[in-house]
Amino acid sequence: MLNKLLTTKEVLVLLGDVPRSTFYRWRQLGLGPRSIKLPNGEIRYRPADVDKWLREHEEAAA
Repeated sequence: MLNKLLTTKEVLVLLGDVPRSTFYRWRQLGLGPRSIKLPNGEIRYRPADVDKWLREHEEAAA
């Protein structure tokens, strides 16, 4: 089953205060969530990939 793919703008809303330029830099460096490049050149993200990426970057609560 296909989930709705998220736009970069939607992912940025989920992340809160991360600047767009920082997010793009993370993507260029391979540090961002897994992405999909559509035939028209637009980038999309699977919600499950964004969730996984966030879990991988959680810090243990003190």
